[in-house]
Amino acid sequence: MDNSPNSDSLTTELDLTQDYAVEKAHLQKHFGRKEVLFFTICCLVGVDTIGQIASVGAEAFTWLIILAAVFFIPSGLVFAELGTAFPEEGGPYLWARLAFGRLAASINNFLYWITNPVWFGGTLTIAAIAAVETFFMDGNSMSTLAFYAFGLAFIWIGTFAAILSFKVGKWIPILGAFARFIVLGLFTVALVLYAIKNGMHGVHAGDFGVSKSGLVGTLALILFNFVGFENPSSAGDEMKDAQKDIPYSVARSSVAAILLYGVPILGVLLVLPTEQVSGLTGFVDSIKAAFTVFGGSVTADGTATLTGMGALLGGFAAILFVLCVLSSGVAWTMGSDRALAVGGYDGSAPRWLGVFSEKYGTPVRVNYISGIVATVILILAHTISDGNTAKYFSVVLGIAISTTLMSYLAIFPSLWKLRVSHPDVPRPYRAPAARFLSTWLTLLIAFATIQLMAPGLGDGWFAGDYTPDGWTEDERWKFLGTELIPVAIFVFLGVLFWIMGKPTRERSGVED
Repeated sequence: MDNSPNSDSLTTELDLTQDYAVEKAHLQKHFGRKEVLFFTICCLVGVDTIGQIASVGAEAFTWLIILAAVFFIPSGLVFAELGTAFPEEGGPYLWARLAFGRLAASINNFLYWITNPVWFGGTLTIAAIAAVETFFMDGNSMSTLAFYAFGLAFIWIGTFAAILSFKVGKWIPILGAFARFIVLGLFTVALVLYAIKNGMHGVHAGDFGVSKSGLVGTLALILFNFVGFENPSSAGDEMKDAQKDIPYSVARSSVAAILLYGVPILGVLLVLPTEQVSGLTGFVDSIKAAFTVFGGSVTADGTATLTGMGALLGGFAAILFVLCVLSSGVAWTMGSDRALAVGGYDGSAPRWLGVFSEKYGTPVRVNYISGIVATVILILAHTISDGNTAKYFSVVLGIAISTTLMSYLAIFPSLWKLRVSHPDVPRPYRAPAARFLSTWLTLLIAFATIQLMAPGLGDGWFAGDYTPDGWTEDERWKFLGTELIPVAIFVFLGVLFWIMGKPTRERSGVED
């Protein structure tokens, strides 16, 4: 496919606006094969949710393995085709727009984008703070001043990394990928030594059975962790060779992600008694407990204290953990901000959002907006929760998961739709059974979204084992409201963005 901005065939095939060529001229090609791979790993492996998954119990590990086979790997096949057949900037937005039009794509794109500043200012920031408190403050909470100082620094370091060109900003995802491997390696060695010295105190083989309530309780969370293959394609025009590098990164990052999730989650389950696994600090608590083999002790109630080499390695692991969550936020911000900016110059959002910096080749305006939204989330959620970080973590994570999953309701079906509507587009890689993959993955996402908002619907809504922790059965409508109201607001804003993009569409004579 001719990717030149002067290609009339490309403009006609993809229904591009006049502003496409203007903004594409500002993009810089610093995104090579290794960068795409490390970037994808940072998008896929979010260490902030390892404790949340493990807190469900051994059944969550079983579902993780099952869903890796029936969701994660199939989704990689889908995005290997879409990313190579349509390698232009704004990948996930462009695919949804070509398949279903600009209105649907605008709504979908807003959901895809808003997730990330909410997630960055919410769960990622609080996970980083929890790691610092665990390893450097003996589990004591930061003062309000320290909380905001650390949180704001964390958010804006990530924001400025996204603003810089890929030539510079790419180093945080690269270092973040290596940080994941180092933390996993240290944790694995410590686990083996811990087991030899102290034995295992967590789950047993019989605890790994599955149930319907276990599926409902873990499905949305695991799928949230298993999406992200498509995010590097948001910078498609900045890749040196997207049609070769995307399948390469999908194949290798899928193996890395399964290991980087599976080993830590299994380790948490084996080291800590299930009742001691916290959704917020489960992973860092397990690291701390395992690292006592290098120096330290664990009391009868599971409280770990590190000394000597254990304390030194624990502090090193905490720094790497913070880098891991920071790199997740930076990688997703780089991708989703580009998707929103592409919507700006493509007529699905206000034109002023669709501006790429001539100096940096990045969507600076959207980057700043993301940083501001993340800051507001940090302040608002901390204030509403009265400083209860665990409560803050779970509420924001729920919103992030729901908006993320809903955005894939337009992305997964686009595989089969584009096979039908754009059959002549060259496809260097073709996913097998495209119709089945589109249908199956969309149904899984739809089911997970429904069960996230109304747990147990169809089999005892909000009753018995389907009642989320911290809620009672008579609070089902309140719970549903906390999920639906933010989504309704985001959908409205997506429609509003589409309306505000009308002048761009009219000027270029493209479809609505």
